[in-house]
Formats: sequence, C-alpha cells, structure tokens
Amino acid sequence: MAKSLASNRTIQILAAAEKGGYGILSQTCYDAHCVIGLVRSAERMKSPAILQMFPVTLAYGKGPFLQFCLNAAHQASVPIAVHLDHATDPEHLELALSLAEQGIAFDSIMVDASHADTDEENIVIARPYVERAAKCGVAVEVELGRLEGGEAGLRVISDAKLTDPTKATAFINGTGAIILAPSIGNLHGSYINPPNFRQEILKALHSTFSGRVHLCLHGTDELPDELFVECIRNGISKININSWGRDPYAKALAESLQTKPFPDAVEDATEVFAKVCDRFIRLFDSMGKA
Repeated sequence: MAKSLASNRTIQILAAAEKGGYGILSQTCYDAHCVIGLVRSAERMKSPAILQMFPVTLAYGKGPFLQFCLNAAHQASVPIAVHLDHATDPEHLELALSLAEQGIAFDSIMVDASHADTDEENIVIARPYVERAAKCGVAVEVELGRLEGGEAGLRVISDAKLTDPTKATAFINGTGAIILAPSIGNLHGSYINPPNFRQEILKALHSTFSGRVHLCLHGTDELPDELFVECIRNGISKININSWGRDPYAKALAESLQTKPFPDAVEDATEVFAKVCDRFIRLFDSMGKA
C-alpha cells in the first residue's frame, strides 16, 4: 500500500526549521556509537535532528543496521529522521528502496545524479527513483549543479558546476523531489582557499521555493561559524555534517582503547561525538525547538 509524504518525518522537521528560521543538524553516523551519540545530544538539547548515513554504511550493515537506526531515531523523545546521503550507484538505490518496500524505510534519501552531463540527464536518472520512493512515503533530495570533491565511498568529482536558480523550478518539477542541494561554491573535503559561497544563489532559490522545497547545505568541512549562520539566514534548513564529528570520535576511541576497558572507551568516544553535535545544535539555533 502506498504511503503519503504528508506525514514524512524529514519533511516535517525541515518545514518547521524553515518556518522558524533555524537549521537542522544532519549528522553522518558510521556505527552504533555515533547513532547513540547523536540521539543523546538531540534529546538533551531538546532539538530535532537528522541521522544520516552514507551508502557504504548501508551496504555494510544492510537492513539490520538501518532498522537499528530507525528504532533509535523514531523512539527518541525528540523528532529525529533517518536519511541516506549521496545514493549514486544503482545497487545502493536498489538496496534502499527494496528495504523500504519491505517496510524498513529511510525517512528520506538523496538520489545523487549530479555526475550526469546535463540537467536533463540528471532528471531522467532521478525521476524513477523519486516516484518509487514516494510510494513508500520516502522523501527525496536531489542536487542541481555539481560539487567538487568526494567523501567516504563516493566517486571524486573534479569539475564543479554552480546551480543556476533560473533552472531550478524545471529541475524540481522534472524530478519530483522535495529537498534540493545546491552548488554555491561549496565542496566535499578540505577548502584549499577560503570558501566563497554565492549567497545570491541561496536567496534566489529560497525566494522561489519557500515553504515547498527545502534547501540542504553540503560541503561543510572546516567552515567558519558565521558562514553556517549566513546560509541558514538565506534559506538553508538541512546542514550536512560529517568529519567534524567523525574525526574527534575516531581519535577518542583509539586513544581510550589504549588505557581503558572497551565499554569505558566506547562511552568516552560516544560523548565526544555527542558534544560535537551539541555545538552544532547551538550554532544552528535548533536547541529547544523539539
């Protein structure tokens, strides 16, 4: 039986954030400890959040790990959605959607066809997945333009392409998606030069889609706090965070394991991860918004 997107958890979280003028931490989680750290932070900060994973993590843990994430998120005392980031390869998309059709469904997925040569090809690739996801009540994020760089398990892109706001309406109508990741000068990985974000692109997209399509910021490694705040002010509601939490977590776990029992080391590392989430929840002004 087809499900409606009207009660979709990701959409509800992002719609409230856009209306309230704050951002939502969408934190990449690699294992159960990260999941528990994110949920711990969101609950103690009384903040909505999004638990995000990469396709390589889904391929590793498959249905059982996804079900664990869904249980942890949906049983929390605050609204937390579960999102699949950068699903590019057909086998990852098939895994996510086949699990959804079995009742183990992400709240949202990113169908990333930004590697396509043209916007029209991007639409052709994404549209069937968007339609299939919608039947399961799963919201879809797409990318207009192309970000340079790469992340865990993802293809490396060397030719960035900025989003053209004048093409955004046709692109969203063509794909049927409800979350848009724009290319505004952001990139995946380290910024060699100070980031130069084209805020006018965000302003134009927000003006076009306010209340209908939610904007997501990718490529947030090493960004200064004031740039996050400016992007939220100009319409971003979903902010993807990866290495800010991953690297301190991995370092803390490795160091604690040298001197402490395994459970104690895990607790130390989980709390390090949670405190990074705390910081971004404060910065994005979602504390107390649950």
